[in-house]
Amino acid sequence: MQRLWVQTTLVALLCVGLAAHAEPDEDRLGKAQNYPTGSASNWYNNPYRVGSWSALDKVPGVQTRVVSRAAETRALPRAALPPGITYRYKNLSYTLAEYLDRQRVTGLLVLKNGEIVAEHYRYERKEDARFLSFSMAKSVTSLLIGQALERGFIASLDDSADKYATSLAGSPYGATTLGQLLRMSSGLTFTERYDGTDDIARLSRASAGAQGAGKPVDVLRSITERHDPAGDKFVYASAETDVLGRVLTAATGKTMAELTSDWLWKPMGAEHDAFWRVSSDGQEQSSGAFNASLRDWGRLGLLLANDGRVDGQAGDKAGTQQVIPRDYLLNATDPARQPTAFKPRKATPYFGYGYQFWLMPFKDRTFAMQGIHGQTVYVQPSSGIVLVLTSVWESASGKQNAQPYEERDALWRGVLHSLGGSTAE
Repeated sequence: MQRLWVQTTLVALLCVGLAAHAEPDEDRLGKAQNYPTGSASNWYNNPYRVGSWSALDKVPGVQTRVVSRAAETRALPRAALPPGITYRYKNLSYTLAEYLDRQRVTGLLVLKNGEIVAEHYRYERKEDARFLSFSMAKSVTSLLIGQALERGFIASLDDSADKYATSLAGSPYGATTLGQLLRMSSGLTFTERYDGTDDIARLSRASAGAQGAGKPVDVLRSITERHDPAGDKFVYASAETDVLGRVLTAATGKTMAELTSDWLWKPMGAEHDAFWRVSSDGQEQSSGAFNASLRDWGRLGLLLANDGRVDGQAGDKAGTQQVIPRDYLLNATDPARQPTAFKPRKATPYFGYGYQFWLMPFKDRTFAMQGIHGQTVYVQPSSGIVLVLTSVWESASGKQNAQPYEERDALWRGVLHSLGGSTAE
């Protein structure tokens, strides 16, 4: 008991010490205004990012749908003697505390074999904050597709999308197979530059119900030009995940919130309710609008590290449960199972791309869920290591500012080195 008190006190003192330092760009991010959430028209912008990206359901005019938590929370015990984590970036060595002082991180969680090695909240965020996924939602959508396939709601990944999403019948996206959509290889030209004038901006405005923007399906049906034959090449396009979300709800007759709760959140023992943002047409925004607490993002990463399996805890009569079909998950995350064009350093100069997951070029299977502005869940199953980062980086992508993305990669490599993982290629 005394040892636990000492450990808890040390953790509390560490958190106080970290909080005593000014956090990066805290004034620009709204500290003086207590990190406001803004409105439906400005929640994406400073100074509303911290507040709204951790409580999007509190933003007036934003429609959401609850994903119910588990009746019994799956424990995440703290590591008894957590090791120090260091990393190297541009030939200099840094600590985890220094990373937090250098980057605009709202939450950071490190797990090793299901135990919490590090957990930090910044910018006055708390344990019950539900952090916006941006494109990490794509990976969640993929996991639901795998379960729908296993349960027989979807017959085959070779089926075209319009077999289920009949609103896309007669359109190029409707004719694209589910497997091609999962690998973002439709061959259709959907622009995603994050400059406010691209196709993702059109889809976002339609999803938000902006005047004159039309319906989201109208935007999807308008994409008709091709850059490559379907199935040949990975080209990132959020529209492809939007189509997959519509396939899910049409095939099952349920909302994505219901599916996420029944097929993921409850089986994995989620601690908090999560939620999806809902489009103007009532469809969850499957490509970028799932919201969950830091620890529940960690539990999802742990589920993936265990190859989709939840092991029974002490006193749990249910025992082991295979929540996500293992074969599907390997198809989604194993570079060895990808066609050549989708392997690491082939799909992109660094990452490969599976079924809505980013694949790293390591010998040990290592993969990531990623969203713009620094949202990340890294997973290495062989070492049992999971890293979760929620962030409010200024730039949406590395093309706009590479530094935060490069240092994030350096941190992940440092976490692996510090905790017994592998970065051998």
